[in-house]
Amino acid sequence: MKQSISQMTLVVRDYDEAIEFYTQKLQFELVEDTPLTESKRWVLVRPQNSNGFCLLLAKAVNEEQKKSVGNQSGGRVFLFLKTDDFWRDFHQMKSVGIEFVREPSEEVYGTVAVFKDLYGNLWDLIENRF
Repeated sequence: MKQSISQMTLVVRDYDEAIEFYTQKLQFELVEDTPLTESKRWVLVRPQNSNGFCLLLAKAVNEEQKKSVGNQSGGRVFLFLKTDDFWRDFHQMKSVGIEFVREPSEEVYGTVAVFKDLYGNLWDLIENRF
């Protein structure tokens, strides 16, 4: 049997502001933006030059979902953005106003720093040592 995780939902406040953040600031590619109804879209983004796994940007539609925007993991690091050049990406992200809440550090497993997305979800930017 062969299985893989292809997508994960990220609850957002607004489709267009989320697309702008992920494509302009994080330089992700917009894989798909398909209207499903007047108020619902199927929006997939992923890092450039990657394949497979995508984030499904899903607009919060009720109070319970709206509460999770920016806090999908209870304040812990939620997602991990792996890079082949930590310092290139760190400096690019800082130059467009990405907020880092933990400065770069050298760990046994690699170089890492923690940043916030536009809603406050925490991400690791990481270049693995191995």
